[in-house]
Amino acid sequence: MTTAPDIRTTAPAARTAALLRAAQQLLQTTTDLAALAARAYVAQVFFLSGLTKIRDWDTTLLLFNDEYRVPLLPPELAAVMGTGGELVLPVLLLLGLGGRFAALGLSVVNVVAAVSLPDIAPAALQQHITWGVLLAALALHGVGRWSLDHLVFRPILARRLGLGPTR
Repeated sequence: MTTAPDIRTTAPAARTAALLRAAQQLLQTTTDLAALAARAYVAQVFFLSGLTKIRDWDTTLLLFNDEYRVPLLPPELAAVMGTGGELVLPVLLLLGLGGRFAALGLSVVNVVAAVSLPDIAPAALQQHITWGVLLAALALHGVGRWSLDHLVFRPILARRLGLGPTR
């Protein structure tokens, strides 16, 4: 013989479960918003730096030859690679297209930029650390649901692999 559930114990449990689901949905939305904000902030910083370099290429080459000490690379190659990375990777990061790849690539650009300046100011070093932390979070946790990776390519991949619908 089964007994009917006690209405006094199931109603609070149902309300608690509904409250927890709502809190989880709110946290996921704020996580996606935070990821988008981090992507936009870091992308702007690096893209503007790349634009500055390409606007005055002669000065850029001079800086890479005389000021920046990029390890293992000739200055001209370092200038091309650094500028290319600062122009392409931020666009990918902002769109969330290959987001983890873009975050890791910009992390490399960020580290190389920080170590190639022999006399980096403490405030500048702090900025590089901040960008590095944001990029690490995006690389480790992903760029969020508000990205091309999630909105476009994840459903296509799921269909091709027969994984069914994605959320």
